[in-house]
Amino acid sequence: MVRPSVQSVGRMPFYSPSRVVVAGFGLVAVGGAVLLMLPVATAEGQSQGFVTALFTAMSAVCVTGLAIHDTGAHWSLFGQTTIMVLFQIGGFGIMTLASLLALIASGRLGLRARLTAQAETKSPSPGNVRSVVAGVAVATLIIESVVAVILTARFAFGYGESFGSALYSGIFHSISAFTNAGFALYPDSMTRYATDPWVTLPVAGAVVAGGLGFPVLFTLRKAWHRPSRWDLHSKITVGASAVLVAGGTVAIAVIEWGNPGTLGRLPESARLMAAFFHTVNTRSGGLNSVDIGQMDDNSWLISDVLMFIGAGSGSTGGGIKVTTFALLGFVILAELRGEPDVNVGHRRIPTQLQRQAITITLLSLGTVVAGTIILMILTPFPLDRVLFEVISAACTVGLSTGITADVEAPGHLVLTALMFIGRIGPMTLGTALALHVRTRRYQLPEDRPLVG
Repeated sequence: MVRPSVQSVGRMPFYSPSRVVVAGFGLVAVGGAVLLMLPVATAEGQSQGFVTALFTAMSAVCVTGLAIHDTGAHWSLFGQTTIMVLFQIGGFGIMTLASLLALIASGRLGLRARLTAQAETKSPSPGNVRSVVAGVAVATLIIESVVAVILTARFAFGYGESFGSALYSGIFHSISAFTNAGFALYPDSMTRYATDPWVTLPVAGAVVAGGLGFPVLFTLRKAWHRPSRWDLHSKITVGASAVLVAGGTVAIAVIEWGNPGTLGRLPESARLMAAFFHTVNTRSGGLNSVDIGQMDDNSWLISDVLMFIGAGSGSTGGGIKVTTFALLGFVILAELRGEPDVNVGHRRIPTQLQRQAITITLLSLGTVVAGTIILMILTPFPLDRVLFEVISAACTVGLSTGITADVEAPGHLVLTALMFIGRIGPMTLGTALALHVRTRRYQLPEDRPLVG
């Protein structure tokens, strides 16, 4: 009699897509840190320490936006440009960019390149990666260019900046917004423009576009006026995003309306817009038009939830992704109704996808809890501020209550690791670290431990 066995496929290939993605982001971050350590990278012409340089480079390439120093004042034009290039690369995707360069150079992609690009772009199959990569490049160029033109015109004609200064600022902030990078050239982020819809609304629009994800943008481009023709992913992403933004805007507006440190200092006509801008940016944008440190504790908690949920799958944003969050809601609803399957609309959600959603959520939650505990040990700050900082880093958002610069070097290294894990994803990292892929040729007897 042949005994059933577990087949071991062997060690995961070194060039597996997950490992290539992890190595790619790591190498680019280290390379960026080396550039930022050069004396020419700082405004004072002095070499920057490795921890600060690595933190800043990792924050840029992971499109987070947390900063130890004021980007506009501390870094020179070379340093700022390096940071901008890093978050453009990070938002576009290391492997996506490599695939684009390969297409430009040779007009073709090998199987390995298609697989690694597929891991980042969320393309349904390696066969259509070429068209997806080209579409990502075109969408990025168009959206960033449109927003840059609007901001440049506003800075030049509305605020009297020279054309060169306005153009540079417009390009920097348009890329930062669309990639959800969260970097700004001003010490108060976008607070000085809180009442200006010609600045805040284009920036918020770019953040929303980048946060929806390229798969959704492609769908909207083809059938934006016919939602009935959207695929299920686009319907879930757009619908859940709209609910989160609307609910978050109302909640922040109600809580902060009379707070003299945040919305209360603004004209009433601008308060709802500022609440909207904050809510949009908690979903991974990372820019702020009000002082986060002056917000009510309840607003911090709401922001924590929004940051943890994050943006859309296949987007430049972070978090567990809004589709994951919505899918968990459908799983709960099906269980409460006693339904054997999880159905959304006229489609059944496969069990494997449900397991992935649960795994991503629990791994992300574990990362946040572990990071919070470690940072609480290393810093003197209270739990609410530390939790906000950790979620912002792990979900690659970039908002802060103001403690980033005051965290010591060990704390900065913890936040650096959290940003890296958050950008590539806990499940991607876990897959890359796995030693074996095993396939069972049999099923074990079923048992039912008590639950609940």
